[in-house]
Parts: sequence; C-alpha cells; structure tokens
Amino acid sequence: MQVQTAPTDVPSSRWTAYNRGSGCQVCRWRAKPYTLDDPDWYVLSQFFEIHPDNPQRRLIAQAVSIVQKGGVIVYPTDSCYALGCHVGNKSAMERISRIRRTDKNHNFTLVCQDLSDLATYARVDNRAYRLLKSLTPGPYTFILAATSEVPRRLQNPKRKTIGLRVPDNAICRALLDALGEPMMSSTLIMPDKDLPETEPDDIRTLLGKHVDLIIDGGNCGFDPTTVLEIDEDGEVTVMREGRGSLAFLE
Repeated sequence: MQVQTAPTDVPSSRWTAYNRGSGCQVCRWRAKPYTLDDPDWYVLSQFFEIHPDNPQRRLIAQAVSIVQKGGVIVYPTDSCYALGCHVGNKSAMERISRIRRTDKNHNFTLVCQDLSDLATYARVDNRAYRLLKSLTPGPYTFILAATSEVPRRLQNPKRKTIGLRVPDNAICRALLDALGEPMMSSTLIMPDKDLPETEPDDIRTLLGKHVDLIIDGGNCGFDPTTVLEIDEDGEVTVMREGRGSLAFLE
C-alpha cells in the first residue's frame, strides 16, 4: 500500500482514496473533489450488517467513528434508507449534495435521538412542542423556524427553516445515542429515481465507491416521511404525505 502524506496546509477533506484497478489502494491529494461521473476517483466504503432489533455495539461504535472523522454513511430509518454525516462537516454535506445532485434550496434534516436539542435549532411555542412530542419518535419530518445558532448552510435560504426528525429505528437511535448529537441527513433518493433506495445490496452497487459506510439493516421500506411545516404560532401545513399518519389533524 502506498500512502502519500498530506501537506499541512491542505484540509483532510480535500483528500480522497482511489483505485486504478491494480488492487493497490493509493491515497493522494487532489485539488478537485471527485464526482460520481469520475470513475477513477472514489472512496473505499465499508459494509456493516447490523441487527435491526439489537444493534451490535462494536459496529455502532465503528460507524460513529466514521461519522466523526467526516465520513458519509448510508443508514436505515423507520421510513427508508438515508444519507448521513456529521452536522458540522461542510465537506461531507457537499458530498451528499453531489450524490443526490441537489440545488442550494434543498432541505437537509437534523436527525435527533429525541427533542432535547430542539431549542438549540428551532423556534417553537408550547402548542407546537406538544404536537412534536406526540408524534416522536416516528416517520415525520418537521420543518421549523431556525434559531440564530443554526449555520446558514443548514437552513433553507429563502424561508430560514430547518428540518428536524426523530426516527423510530433501533439502529438509527443507537447511532445517535453513541454520537451524542444530531446527524445531518437526506433521504437516499438517486437523481434519476422517484422512490428511495431500499435494498442494501442495490445501494452497495450504486454507492459502494462514493460513501464511506453502508449499513445493512434489512429492508426498511420505501415510503418517505410525512413532512409537516409548523410555524412559530403552531400552525401546521402538510408539505408531503408519507408513512406518518395524519389522523392527528382530525
């Protein structure tokens, strides 16, 4: 294995691993970030089979380490598979954008273990908080007014909102518990598809060279979350009907 030492004035996020077919992993600095259309440059991903009900702590710890080091992971939720990265890593977030080919108005989502971090990221009144508490954990994404502490790159640039989600999935909750903070996330829908990816083996074929880790947590379905926009007065607007029931509106 050949490894070239990174220049001290070059951020680690500007490095990428690639393999030119010889079977020898080589790490070299490249000024231009890789794209999915460039077959010679790609990361070498890992593939973990994690039990959907009793996640192995050792594998969860390794997955969290990958996130903390700036990696992009594919992980299961209670609605479908998603792409995730550390909330503070701009480079990883940009990698997700390249995979999904999103524009600047795309809504990323903060995936949280519970609502304990809500006040840090969103402005809600007591009425809205009670609604969120009644629907979490569950297959809902909430679009909320962002606080001044939320970096601009995490907000919708026009509406100044942030997405928030508390999934009911054992693997996802174990990841968030071990990470100790929210994770930036986006549903795994490829640019030319209308539905999310749901089969881990298919995901491995599509993204095995472009993400750092794929977690196989079984087939978790392809229904996206129900998206609810809740303003600061607690008024609810249904942006998308998905797996989450709307019976509470009755």
